[in-house]
Amino acid sequence: MSNDDLDDLIFKALGHRVRRRILDQLKAQTLTTGMLCARFPELDRCTVMQHLGVLEEAGLVVAERRGRERWNHLDALPVHAIHERWIGPYAAYAASMLGRLKTMSELTE
Repeated sequence: MSNDDLDDLIFKALGHRVRRRILDQLKAQTLTTGMLCARFPELDRCTVMQHLGVLEEAGLVVAERRGRERWNHLDALPVHAIHERWIGPYAAYAASMLGRLKTMSELTE
């Protein structure tokens, strides 16, 4: 799978508010699927599992089976990779442009 294909999967996974909320829960601690279902009472178990599947496909969640339980772990490395490729450089560019704008406005005063 190419890097662009992986980026598409990550952005797709992050594009849904429920999946972002699931990641927020997993950021704090590793949870079983049952625990996640309890934290999202508005969703049935099948829907939670579907969201976890999208997150797993994107590499954002790693599932570990322990007996009958499925423990879900956050893998933040894909988010870090997105930050390194997209957010960091754009933020640096924006800060640079704002700095130049400030300097220009101070010169014209």
